[in-house]
Amino acid sequence: MTNTYEAVFILHPVLSDDQVRETVEKFEGILKAKGGSLNHRENWGLKKLAYPIQKKKSGFYTLLEFDAPGDLIAEFELQLRRDERVMRYITVKLDKNAIAFAEQRRQKMKTTA
Repeated sequence: MTNTYEAVFILHPVLSDDQVRETVEKFEGILKAKGGSLNHRENWGLKKLAYPIQKKKSGFYTLLEFDAPGDLIAEFELQLRRDERVMRYITVKLDKNAIAFAEQRRQKMKTTA
């Protein structure tokens, strides 16, 4: 059985655009290789952090929304933890209300873009 998850991770600000893209593609590949499917990806770009992390004051934010079996999350988070380019991450299981809200947010983004 698969559930819908949302993962947000922050990458080091010293990375180039190509390195950021490669890192995001790496994690998308991990999800797909282990039986997950990517629903949506958002690059939020370089943003100022609320507090310093590893003496950095900014970072590249990325959001991934995906469907995956529950046992995949432990492996996915292990890979995030091991990658030195990732400063912080969080993975959240979405309930039906959160899924509806995410869909609404995506539709709103399409109409404003």
